[in-house]
Amino acid sequence: MLDIKWIRENPESLDKALQRRGAQPLSTQVLALDSERRAYQTQIQELQNERNTLARVIGEAKQQGLEPTEKISRANQIKELLPQLEHQEQEVALNLTNTLGMIPNILFDEVPDGKDDSDNVAIRHWGDPSSFNFTPKRHFEVGEALGLMDFKTAAKMSGARFVVLKGDLARLERALGQFMLDLHSREHGYQEVSPPLLVRDEALFGTAQLPKMRGEQFLTTDGLWLIPTSEVSLTNLIREEILEESALPLRYAAYTPCFRSEAGAAGKDTRGMIRQHQFYKVELVSITLPENSKEEHERMTKCAEEVLKRLKLPYRVMMLCAGDTGLSPHKTYDLEVWLPGENCYREISSCSNCGDYQARRMHARYRPTASASAKKSVELVHTLNGSGVAVGRALIAILENYQQEDGSVIIPEALRPYMNGQERILA
Repeated sequence: MLDIKWIRENPESLDKALQRRGAQPLSTQVLALDSERRAYQTQIQELQNERNTLARVIGEAKQQGLEPTEKISRANQIKELLPQLEHQEQEVALNLTNTLGMIPNILFDEVPDGKDDSDNVAIRHWGDPSSFNFTPKRHFEVGEALGLMDFKTAAKMSGARFVVLKGDLARLERALGQFMLDLHSREHGYQEVSPPLLVRDEALFGTAQLPKMRGEQFLTTDGLWLIPTSEVSLTNLIREEILEESALPLRYAAYTPCFRSEAGAAGKDTRGMIRQHQFYKVELVSITLPENSKEEHERMTKCAEEVLKRLKLPYRVMMLCAGDTGLSPHKTYDLEVWLPGENCYREISSCSNCGDYQARRMHARYRPTASASAKKSVELVHTLNGSGVAVGRALIAILENYQQEDGSVIIPEALRPYMNGQERILA
């Protein structure tokens, strides 16, 4: 969420920032709501002051045996009026909060202009696309031929966009999650966390899945939401906290199932495991000082890249353009892994620097050290998140890049310790 004070002082900058993202100007609407709220607050404060003065005057009069009828009548009038004004102020404040909650973060200058993913910019490539002396199959063709990837049975029990993995593919999925967690916790300094999978509205609002992406989430009958990513749980670990500067940075990692009711555009990627309602992902979250978040963003991206390097999967790093960047980030890098069965790169990780956007929504702050006397008593932290990486898509990439002509699949060396030394999944 953006700072309302900044919007008051920079309405034209807000509208220009929204224009970069292809959105309509909102400064007039926001400032009108802000003005209305402040007018209510002023009126309420004035009535509260008048009520307090009247109470004192009435009390003094009664001590003198007087009955100040007009003042008592006015006090009663204020007593009836205040709740009405407070309710109206709360409604306007909620409307303002929801409007602010829909406004995206301000993009960094280096983020390229553009409308969609076709305007994203390649930053670097790693590895050469796999070559084959046969026509490579798509992951679901490989998995179904192995008899270990079952979409029909999943559809019978759950509907479309679910899968049942069996045998060595189920073990491979588990091995991938363990490998990624071990890498990030042992070598990259992330603390492993096992967080809740069900969260309240406030948690989703804090990471900006609410209100804008309400239609993409699963809501339970008792009002809790299934997490679309463990970014929600991990980032909310510092909700309404005041951290000491010396405690930062905090780095968290979690391996969880994720749930999304809107699994992409209608009719797109309907076959296979690319877009699922339920999938596993290793998520990385960092909480940093403001001056360190840009450096942390580069670090986090390299941590995610290391997963693909260890698995020897060719990939490229893309900087998302203005029109393809999500609500929360100042800037996002996508890692795209090579899929020879599709003959293209596909996203396997997004790493984003959200600045203080989420922290303001969560009231997550830190207290600068005593030596930083020029700073405020408390300041907002910066938050970052990234996939480290999507487990299902890593499995897809392994099936397509390591497939053999006889239908078997070579297991990457980095995963063999997690597969009891097994080197190949046999057809």
